[in-house]
Amino acid sequence: MTSIRQSPKQPEVLRRKLLACTAQLAAEQGINAVTIQAVAAAAGVTKGGLFHHFPSKEKLIEAVFRDQIEQFDGAIEALLADDADTHGCFSRAYINVVLQLSDNPLIAQSLSVISDTALCQIWSDWLRDRLTRHQATDASIELEVIRYAADGYWLADLWKVDSAIRQEREILRLHLINATMKAP
Repeated sequence: MTSIRQSPKQPEVLRRKLLACTAQLAAEQGINAVTIQAVAAAAGVTKGGLFHHFPSKEKLIEAVFRDQIEQFDGAIEALLADDADTHGCFSRAYINVVLQLSDNPLIAQSLSVISDTALCQIWSDWLRDRLTRHQATDASIELEVIRYAADGYWLADLWKVDSAIRQEREILRLHLINATMKAP
């Protein structure tokens, strides 16, 4: 007699899979394609299995957004660790990571849902925390304007603005990084 061995439940593995499937659906088909049924099917679970981890579509999308911010924050932390010049260090890391977003459709698409006020608050809280931590090095208006310029380039990528009317990303990145060194 053979016994069927069930693998132990791994709730965090399934949770991560649900987040990844949601982000992928949003990136490939837009946020409107993210339905409970579509995510459950993509992850190979029942809707009940999905609801065990996320009680609603809104909570699922919020979790994806928080996950993307954690990845964003981790990338910034890695760059901060390598920046010997403290003045403008957060702004330089922010510029580098924001200008990489265009290369990652999952992050770019996930961040495009910021028209949701709850998600806007999550982003605002993250940014407020970061700016508070880096008050001594990145509080100048010049550095704020430079960060907004990086945000604008990312937004132009999302809107698919014709590259013929824009500076190349690397040229702009280097210009913005250089400007952080000059800003008071």
